[in-house]
Amino acid sequence: MPAVTVDDVLVLPRLPKLDPAATAYRPVRRMITAPSGYEGEGFPVRRAFAGVPLSELDPFIHLDQMGEVDYAPGEPKGTPWHPHRGFETVTYIIDGVFDHQDSNGGGGTITNGDTQWMTAGAGILHIEKPPEHLVVSGGLFHGLQLWVNLPKVKKMSPPRYQDIRGKQSGLLTTPDGGALIRVIAGELAGVTGPGSTHTPITIAHVTLQPGAALDLPWRQDYNALVYVLAGKGTIGADGRPIETGQLAVHGSGDAIRVTAGSREVLDLYIMGGEPIREPVAHYGPFVMNTRQELMQAFEDYQAGRLGVIPAERVPHT
Repeated sequence: MPAVTVDDVLVLPRLPKLDPAATAYRPVRRMITAPSGYEGEGFPVRRAFAGVPLSELDPFIHLDQMGEVDYAPGEPKGTPWHPHRGFETVTYIIDGVFDHQDSNGGGGTITNGDTQWMTAGAGILHIEKPPEHLVVSGGLFHGLQLWVNLPKVKKMSPPRYQDIRGKQSGLLTTPDGGALIRVIAGELAGVTGPGSTHTPITIAHVTLQPGAALDLPWRQDYNALVYVLAGKGTIGADGRPIETGQLAVHGSGDAIRVTAGSREVLDLYIMGGEPIREPVAHYGPFVMNTRQELMQAFEDYQAGRLGVIPAERVPHT
């Protein structure tokens, strides 16, 4: 897995060692096995939040695990141009390469631990696709796209694009060095991620070595969602089994507990944030507060008010 790694985790800052007697470990409220489907032009995804009430996800809306798939030549696929309004998309690539372009001038290529953070805000058009050389060659592709809601007062904010390199992630480990924790946004034990957020959240990609344990301090005012990218282990103080493609939704407390199985690495995507607690009207590419605002978003899109697809640059001959 080419996502950011280090030669020696023992040189990294470490999480504090928690006292089990004085720590309120969060219980697992709900466990979901993500159903498989297809997105865009036909790339495989797991719908990580399927079946979870929005009230338990707040401030998050949607999470797709893209791949893991090893494409043959000519197989890699992306999405066509499409609109968004009212939220943010956070695209994290673990393996492979993905290009982004939007109608606000944002764009770039991400690979191996990079993140593209797009604030759709008042409205934007964008496209995500593998570069031509990957389409020709094929290859491994694996990533995630998370949708982060915006509060009503920020839903019509100007669009914004952040190109976050994997090497910018905050890095730390557990007291015994059994895990590599990559902080993409927010803060864990004094280590801050590079993502600039409108909604207070924390996002981390954690790799636990076989048999290693993670006692992760977690803000009591945040919700806590743990999705398994790969491997098997247990989660919660009662040690519930969890494996690839499963999401654990936690109850209240001040720490998350996870242990990797004895035979393989356990990879996790951990998310949490301060709930917005506002009405959510969600349909297709728009996340608003009311049905009327959704109808207005569709009307604005059809009228061209969410942006214009940039003209293709034709090389001189």
